[in-house]
Amino acid sequence: MTLWTSLEPASATVDPGGSTTVRLRLRNTGDVVDEYLFEPTGPLAPWTRVVPQTLRLYPGTTGTVELIFEPPRTPDATAGPNPYAVRITPTEHPEAVTVPEGNLTITPFMEVRAELVPPTVKGRFRGRPRLAVDNLGNTKLTASVSGSDTGDQLSYDIRPSNVQIEPGRAAFIKATLKPRQIIWFGSKEQRPYILSVLRSGAEPLPVNGTYIQRGFLPRWLATFFGVLLALTITFVMLWIAYKPQVSSKAVEKIAEAGTTLAPSRAATPSAAPPLSSAPPPEQSPAEQSPAESPKAPAAGSGSGGGGGESTPPPVVPAKNILLRNTHSNKCANIPYYDGGQPKDAVDQWTCDRTDQDNQLWNLDVKDDNGGPGGQPLFLIENVKSPHFCMDLDGTGAEPHTTPVQIYTCDGTTANNQLWWLDKQSNGAYWIRNYASSDLCLDVSGHADGSDGKDDTAEGAKLTIYDCSNDDDQEWEIVHPSQG
Repeated sequence: MTLWTSLEPASATVDPGGSTTVRLRLRNTGDVVDEYLFEPTGPLAPWTRVVPQTLRLYPGTTGTVELIFEPPRTPDATAGPNPYAVRITPTEHPEAVTVPEGNLTITPFMEVRAELVPPTVKGRFRGRPRLAVDNLGNTKLTASVSGSDTGDQLSYDIRPSNVQIEPGRAAFIKATLKPRQIIWFGSKEQRPYILSVLRSGAEPLPVNGTYIQRGFLPRWLATFFGVLLALTITFVMLWIAYKPQVSSKAVEKIAEAGTTLAPSRAATPSAAPPLSSAPPPEQSPAEQSPAESPKAPAAGSGSGGGGGESTPPPVVPAKNILLRNTHSNKCANIPYYDGGQPKDAVDQWTCDRTDQDNQLWNLDVKDDNGGPGGQPLFLIENVKSPHFCMDLDGTGAEPHTTPVQIYTCDGTTANNQLWWLDKQSNGAYWIRNYASSDLCLDVSGHADGSDGKDDTAEGAKLTIYDCSNDDDQEWEIVHPSQG
């Protein structure tokens, strides 16, 4: 070795967005004049400059170059100690490379950005905005979210209410706003609200939004009902005032007939013809004796055939259904509300029977009897993401614990998007992947908690796994209108 080096200081500290300088001293210990080339290496190389980049030294002389570190104020500048190195190559002896190493500590900084998507939501009974929280700092962010408004007119259901976000990542938080009083009639009203991001040791970060509450019934409908009620009352009053008087003279005629037919006092009993008695009233069928009633046809007589038991409809194909896990009681879901993108993960979430979330699926049969035992093979297509189906990464058989995602639907056996149903004794189903050795649709984590994961948590990812009745692989196919 023909070179001696020294870093001054060997360890330095710098703030993101700032700069610091370390001196590199070196001495030519050889016996010839040499020129040295300097090249930063390691993770800090993009933010390191060497001034000057070359240095020519005579034998026994010493020179100095400066290492200038300028890490940006971005999540890429990882907080904490970061090693660095400089490769020194002599032109006379290029094989005798020297690499002095040092340590640079980057100080932490915290920067958070939050945005409501959309900033204004409308509804009669609820609104569902999402809060996007971005960690623009270089350390992990731990925060909670709370809601407030003037007059306490809204209630807030925020999930999750606590988040941990890695540097450079974002989290989406679902919020459900519910008005405490319903507007039955009248125009819509604006209700401003604030979702606050709370951090330890920092001021809350408020994000303003607006909930527009609509009336349950429009104003014109209330006017219509009022006019209809007034007309009804008027009609009733007119009917009572001008009701036609209907009288019957049947009593008078009967009395007159009695006077005409009564025998005179001078007549003898034999001279007066007796009044004929009125014919007996006809008996109703219910009053007739069994002997008089017409004979009923014997049971079973006639040409009508007996009705057999009806065959239950097939489970698949099916439209607009929920896939509910019997262990967690949560439904297969694509994160957020507005449909998914290719390779979005499929997880589980509290079941939502409306079409506002991404939990409705179509079971589209592609081969009526192509599965084991002649079972139909089908795609699981998301209703709000047309042409996107449950999929495994790759195109062939995948091992257990492979995550389930969505991807462009391919209804052939050349891919791994075909599934078949295996009904269990309790009425639930195993949903088995045809291409992957018939492994079952599964929620990540074991039901007994032995792996430390909570398979009942919202957001738990769906995978494929060995089928078992003691874990979380049993599913119910639920039509929202039928419970």
